[in-house]
Amino acid sequence: SSPAACTAQASRGRLQGMSTRPVPCSDRPRSFQELRRLSAAELRRLLAREGASDRGCVEKADFVALAAQVLKLPEVVESQDYEVVVCEEDDRCRRPPAAQPEQQPPTVLQELATGFPAAEPPPRSRSLSLRTEWSHMRSQSPSRSRKDSRSRSRSGHRERSDVGLDTMKITADDAALLTNAKTQEKIARAADADIELVRQDLILEFRGNHTQRRRARKYAGIVMKQRMGPHFITDEFDDGDLTVLSVPPDVVGYVQGQGGNVLRSIEEEWGTLMVFIDTDLSRAQRLAIFGGVRGRRGSELKVLSAVETKMMGYFSSIRDEVVNRDKYKDPSGTWGTDTMTFRDEGEISYALGKQGGTRRKLERSSGSIVQYVGMVAICSGTKVERTRAREYMKWLFQQLEGPVYVDGLELREDCTVVDIPGDCIGYITGNRRATLGALEEEWGTLMFFMNESEDKGRGRGGTEKLAIFGPQRPRRGSELKVMSGIETKSPGFFTRGLKEKTSDRKGFDTDRMILRDDELSYALGKDGATRKKLELASGAILQYVGYVAFVAGNLKERRRCREFVQWLLQQRRGSVTIANISERDDVTEVHIPTNCKGWVT
Repeated sequence: SSPAACTAQASRGRLQGMSTRPVPCSDRPRSFQELRRLSAAELRRLLAREGASDRGCVEKADFVALAAQVLKLPEVVESQDYEVVVCEEDDRCRRPPAAQPEQQPPTVLQELATGFPAAEPPPRSRSLSLRTEWSHMRSQSPSRSRKDSRSRSRSGHRERSDVGLDTMKITADDAALLTNAKTQEKIARAADADIELVRQDLILEFRGNHTQRRRARKYAGIVMKQRMGPHFITDEFDDGDLTVLSVPPDVVGYVQGQGGNVLRSIEEEWGTLMVFIDTDLSRAQRLAIFGGVRGRRGSELKVLSAVETKMMGYFSSIRDEVVNRDKYKDPSGTWGTDTMTFRDEGEISYALGKQGGTRRKLERSSGSIVQYVGMVAICSGTKVERTRAREYMKWLFQQLEGPVYVDGLELREDCTVVDIPGDCIGYITGNRRATLGALEEEWGTLMFFMNESEDKGRGRGGTEKLAIFGPQRPRRGSELKVMSGIETKSPGFFTRGLKEKTSDRKGFDTDRMILRDDELSYALGKDGATRKKLELASGAILQYVGYVAFVAGNLKERRRCREFVQWLLQQRRGSVTIANISERDDVTEVHIPTNCKGWVT
């Protein structure tokens, strides 16, 4: 490159509205081979200096192709392993500085590969007591970061609808490894893609959009290489789906479990892929976690909780790095992490609950990730989810000091209020709250009795308000279960004057069906077994409140459930005929020989 060419390129950047600083020609790669020797982090910095956006480029091959185009290098060679996506010189790759995303600090892998130090984390806020408040996630420019995150989500490959098929040729040994359905399912869940093994042809097929197929191919390669032992993963593998966590050598075995069963259970719970990538067992081992933002954070906190159990104080040494990881990197642009510190073992024991039941209820009802690492409660999720988790935790501890009351329950989107007759409160609550706790565990909700005044509804004729918190579907399931129990103890309390109802709303709604006594008994089954089968097969919520069947779900689920109930009742009088079986997508037809009919049924 000549000095004249460098000046012309800088002038061209200024004419396009970009603030480009002069780059010495000696710092630029002069050939495609020099370009390929750079790491992904160095390529990002090179593109930034040239005034080109790296939006749409996720792997090193993408950065190489874009940099070669920007620098006008004569030769462009495609990667043999991955399809190269070249960013054209349009609005996706060149835009004014105001719309450019904030430059992210190098990852742990980038730091190791390039030798550049990671950016200094922001100063850690002091640990706050449980009784005061949570330590909220902070940044220097949250509004700008949220805006940039949303911009990246709209323009990146995740939003592309180019669903297609990729294939990978594998060996017989690899095919034997991937024959296990759990291994295929693990890769598919982590990549959010469909995977199928054609064993006779030794071909692995990937279906999904561009990013999903690429990640599925990458994860399959990692799993196949694992059988030969740990291997080093460079920063080329990080396309926004990787978290690297350092695990002290003394607790690696505890984290892995016997035969790796602990890691496998975490992978199954959170839909991630987890591998140790170091071979020197005398040093801290790096654990690579692949998957989506939510799955990676859930897996990371689970591992950290286990490490802190064996090595107290380890989390405090990496607290800032963990808390500030993946800020705003979700579709809503509000992803973050809040923390708070428990005062003593009594508080954390109460917040954990029996066998972790209270923590799981907090997690499911709020939608956020709630994990306890030592004496610190960590909550990760969107802004709405984290706010709900903080509120629910506060109300849990308020229960220890007396009744809980929250203003404006009727205005909240995450709350349903049920009036409970005073003489049924003990029946619904159960001994030491056992019945209510079982309902919360079943549906993933939180329930509190709330009264504004000192008057309680425990006397004859009075009522008390039961507030149910959580997502809409679990709230409705919990509400109908409570209504069913009350109707058993106080017939007619909810069903007096009720009529049948059928809704045409496509979204979530509730239909009602009136059943006769003999029909109700048949549709319920022994210990409610028939009701559970109808509910499971239709995907809807089915609950009997007195003689009324409540069917909750979307339009398709409600219609299917009503049909199943009608067919079940018709079956009592003889055979059931279904005319449009070929047009349904919820049925598999199996032909049974006449002489085998009795044996099958």
